Amino acid sequence: MTVAAQDRDGLISAPQQNQSVGWALASLSLATLLSSLGTSIASVGLPALMQTFGASFQAVQWVVLAYLLAITTLIVSAGRLADMFGRRPLLLGGIALFTSASVLCGLAPTLWLLIAARTVQGLGAALMMALTLAFVAETVSKERTGSAMGLLGAMSAIGTTLGPSLGGLLIAGLGWRAIFLVNVPLGLLTFALAWRALPVRNKTAQATQGKFDAMGTVLLALTLAAYALAMTLGRGHFGALNIGLLVAAALGIGLFALAQQRVKNPLVQLAGFRDPRLSASLAMSLIVATVMMATLVVAPFYLSRGLGLDAAMVGVVLSTGPLVSALSALLAGRLSDRFGAHRMMVAGLTGLATGTFLLSLAMTKLGIASYVVPITVTCFGYALFQTSNNAAVMSGVGAGERGVISGLLNLSRNLGLVTGASLMGAIFAVASDSARQGTGQNFLSSAAAARGMQVTFETATALALAALLLALLSFRNAIKQAQLGHSMRNA
Repeated sequence: MTVAAQDRDGLISAPQQNQSVGWALASLSLATLLSSLGTSIASVGLPALMQTFGASFQAVQWVVLAYLLAITTLIVSAGRLADMFGRRPLLLGGIALFTSASVLCGLAPTLWLLIAARTVQGLGAALMMALTLAFVAETVSKERTGSAMGLLGAMSAIGTTLGPSLGGLLIAGLGWRAIFLVNVPLGLLTFALAWRALPVRNKTAQATQGKFDAMGTVLLALTLAAYALAMTLGRGHFGALNIGLLVAAALGIGLFALAQQRVKNPLVQLAGFRDPRLSASLAMSLIVATVMMATLVVAPFYLSRGLGLDAAMVGVVLSTGPLVSALSALLAGRLSDRFGAHRMMVAGLTGLATGTFLLSLAMTKLGIASYVVPITVTCFGYALFQTSNNAAVMSGVGAGERGVISGLLNLSRNLGLVTGASLMGAIFAVASDSARQGTGQNFLSSAAAARGMQVTFETATALALAALLLALLSFRNAIKQAQLGHSMRNA
């Protein structure tokens, strides 16, 4: 009997198993695409929403914020629920919730009902984001984890890149409701693929049952919401409300840690943070997301004011970064599998630091090349780091913790994004305003934009170097542990 055949005990043959893994990865890729598309496609519709509902920008921006806040506050709880009750039903539920909420968004008669529907959509996205990474470790072999992570990274970048352009076309042709209703056929296809392809656990491999930590969930959600709001309200200008929210978030962290020590089945095993590799990976993920947010917040001003590009060219040039990330992610996964995740993390962070340093030079005389070349280096380094970091963490996690660790990885990235939006935006504003006032001008000149770009990416380079130092320390610890394990086996 050949290897390709099915044996008498009903075991799945190798080609059948590879086909099953392929369909499973297709469903996970579509789920990743949906959640990232939900983030990026709504922002392009804000002007149309302002006109339709006669609302202010501060009001319509909650269409974006409600989605992000729901993901940020609920993603760890989503992962924990999946670890307790099974990943497959929770992921299917997340896809169904996201798709149903998309229908509600597209039919919403008022702005506040739209915002409420976007919150529900964010809950579905939190389930999808938390569980796609967890499913990779369960679906593919350890040797192919990097490639699978690269595929998901590419789909996330494609969703981010596709959102603004697809949203613009849909609004121009069908109106703003189409940017939400487009998720419905995609969601139905994703649900059908996931239902067919994702593995069902047998009775002996069921997720561990236990009492859900409701108190910890509420405390963590309120803490994360307070922090996210502190970083987003005021558009980079901190006031009493922002400071009060940060104080509330700090108190929430203390109460959450205390609550986790007193419950039998905590939401997060705090002892896991004693593992220096996990703690370093989460810290690096947060730092790198903060750095990358600068390219989204600051680059448009540099391109329009510093280089004098029109709106159409700004959009085209800005698409370079996400496009490079999407194309690089698949290669990054293969490099991670071949040369090792920790080595590629160091290489990726080196590339990231190099790219941000080149951006800090802000050489406007070189024109568009002064942005395109450095951002290509930056985004390739980012894709290499992100893929390798996810692979390193998820390949070393036990089956009973994959959901919550996946949630923590996504949480660290989201917290980095909201931190970067505020921190990098504030640094750019202060630096460019200082340069502008020094010349006595009342508008953002080319020189002022270049100065803001320089200072912002000098800060970004320092943060990237800090992340690189953490990666080197983590790599050294991994080598020591491997040598110790080898010595113990030989003894």
